[in-house]
Amino acid sequence: MPFLLYVLALAIFAQGTSEFMLAGLLLPISDELAVSPATVGTLTSAFAIGMVVGAPAMALIGARWSPRRALISFLLVFVLAHVVGAIAPSFEVLLTTRVIAALANAGFLAIALATVGRLVPAGQTTRAVATLLAGTTLATIVGVPAGALVANAFGWRATFWGVVLLCLPALIALLLDRSLTQNAVTPRIRLVGELAELRRRPVLGAIVLAVLVNAATFGVFTFLGVIGADAGIDAALIPLLLAGFGIGAFLGVAATGRWAARRERSWISVGTVALAGAWSAFAVLISSPVMLSLLAVLCGALSFAVGSALIGRIVREATDAPVLGGAYATVALNLGAFVGPIVAGVAYEQGGAASVPWAAVAATLAAALLGIWALAPVRQFRPTR
Repeated sequence: MPFLLYVLALAIFAQGTSEFMLAGLLLPISDELAVSPATVGTLTSAFAIGMVVGAPAMALIGARWSPRRALISFLLVFVLAHVVGAIAPSFEVLLTTRVIAALANAGFLAIALATVGRLVPAGQTTRAVATLLAGTTLATIVGVPAGALVANAFGWRATFWGVVLLCLPALIALLLDRSLTQNAVTPRIRLVGELAELRRRPVLGAIVLAVLVNAATFGVFTFLGVIGADAGIDAALIPLLLAGFGIGAFLGVAATGRWAARRERSWISVGTVALAGAWSAFAVLISSPVMLSLLAVLCGALSFAVGSALIGRIVREATDAPVLGGAYATVALNLGAFVGPIVAGVAYEQGGAASVPWAAVAATLAAALLGIWALAPVRQFRPTR
């Protein structure tokens, strides 16, 4: 694998850490900026909505530049947004930087994935894409807990500076590199045809299920640090709780990649029911630190096993949307990440930390019921002679 590919993966790891790190920072940001933890939770939603808007928009804008120029521009904006976030004097300023960073992140990821084919031979494309996306999964295992540790030791603002430092090697490498300077060929987009894919049940159904499953996932994950503290877990051990969820997420994605392809419908439908049961157990046993820690791993594994299968289904089913099909998957993932923390925040305000996983139970039960419609085979009708 080319060195530049690993540099891009490092940047994606930093961006994934930035997206998810608020899970370990809700209480310190809440205390310093004098807002409620539920309000701080909307920072995750702000990042997600920036990704939702940015996925198709930034991909179309960046496609008209050379890959090098697009990657440098998006990464530079991302870095500057975190510099401002690190010194933000108010919650409003911090919120604005999250949206801007998300737009830049969406553009960077879209261009990085589109550029893979220019960095490696055709036979190594799948491996190269997996290398890039590993940065996002590793962010939940390493980046988020590390951010919580840094916040405990040096304050929450230090985590924003840490993201800046992680991005600098990629930014420097791109400034020095000359292999991606040639202008990319701008794809011809049949916008009406690509948007028409959203009317097809296999595509629309998978999107709806992905939004519900990911809303449950990111709603609980955003408040996981608060839930752990409420259960009596020491602040120094909260990063381990977050890491447990991340390890589960990694195992879930790995299991889906290995076993889900030939049994996709049953993998998603059975997995969604199992996930609803796991979130129910999480809610019932939320006051037990030991059970909470174990169930965090289980819920992380089931959430990402089902969620990643749904994302793969969207991309595969949207065959007539070669340009925007990937954007549909990104939108589904991040729309869930937008709605989830908001709903979880309302639940937290109404009933405390114990109410947050019950919102996840409701979302996954709805997904399980809708799955009967969304995952049903499409009948092929033939005219009678």
